[in-house]
Amino acid sequence: MAGILGKKLEMTRVIHNGAFVPVTLIRVPTLDVAQIKTVETDGYSAVVIRMTDGKKVTMREFDLNGPLANVVKGDVLSLDIFDSITEVTVSGISKGKGFQGAMKRWNFSGGPASHGSKFHRALGSIGKRKPRRTKPGQKMHGHMGLDGITLKHVPLVLVNKDHNVVAVKGPVPGARNSLVTITF
Repeated sequence: MAGILGKKLEMTRVIHNGAFVPVTLIRVPTLDVAQIKTVETDGYSAVVIRMTDGKKVTMREFDLNGPLANVVKGDVLSLDIFDSITEVTVSGISKGKGFQGAMKRWNFSGGPASHGSKFHRALGSIGKRKPRRTKPGQKMHGHMGLDGITLKHVPLVLVNKDHNVVAVKGPVPGARNSLVTITF
């Protein structure tokens, strides 16, 4: 799939078709084509997009098809590639929440909170006597967040070419100023 890179700004709402629509604004900094990979030289065809945001440079590789089929090395990409696109796929890294207990991480209910109870926020039973080990995938306390999340079929609501901002409907994974990949 062809795609571009961007930075998540914030959520807001816009009026679209006479109704308020919650959107996430994504800023698209300067994008240029760093390399074109071909079947003859690399074994597959792809385009390497370079995003320059201040001093930070980020590169990602996308398929060489659709709106990116006719680009050459050194081309600067603009938001004109979204002219005929109505839905996109958005990928990002979710917010990290550190080490969390089972109640917060998996929405367990916990025990009674009254006097005398010794089971308040504890995990409870994690298995049987046999096979004398914890089975893989058991819901327990541990690290929460920082997962790669992909949202498919997200409607593209607004493209502002003056400010290099696109607006997609609904939430997008990650914190403000986090890297977001938009594919189409």
